[in-house]
Amino acid sequence: MSARTKSRKRALDILFESEAQNLAPGGTLAERRHSEDYPVNDYAVLLIEGVVSHRDRLDEIISSNAKDWTLDRMPAVDRNLLRIGAFEILYVDDVPDAVAVSEAVNLAADLSTDESSTFVNGLLSRIVQLKPTLIG
Repeated sequence: MSARTKSRKRALDILFESEAQNLAPGGTLAERRHSEDYPVNDYAVLLIEGVVSHRDRLDEIISSNAKDWTLDRMPAVDRNLLRIGAFEILYVDDVPDAVAVSEAVNLAADLSTDESSTFVNGLLSRIVQLKPTLIG
């Protein structure tokens, strides 16, 4: 597993954990960064902080492109993977869009429902198509 793949997984863990504990998005980051048993590297921090700072816009984009699904209805893993993937697509220039989509799809396949990888792939692929109209 590549370092960035591990970072994405760690970012997902922290975003999911914060949400499950009804904390602010990324609320467990500070605690996790100081734990020797739970290393959090710089790229994971970038993803978490990026999702937190752009969350309203990311949620708006995800919601408006998720046919027949609200954010609240989505499994928490999927919701947070979509936020991470959309953040990478829209705001991280050194990650190719196809890589951001592929990484999110693979994590969905490993960690969520049987249908999640297809759902995540379709929604992030749509965001890639719309990217020119979404940034600026």
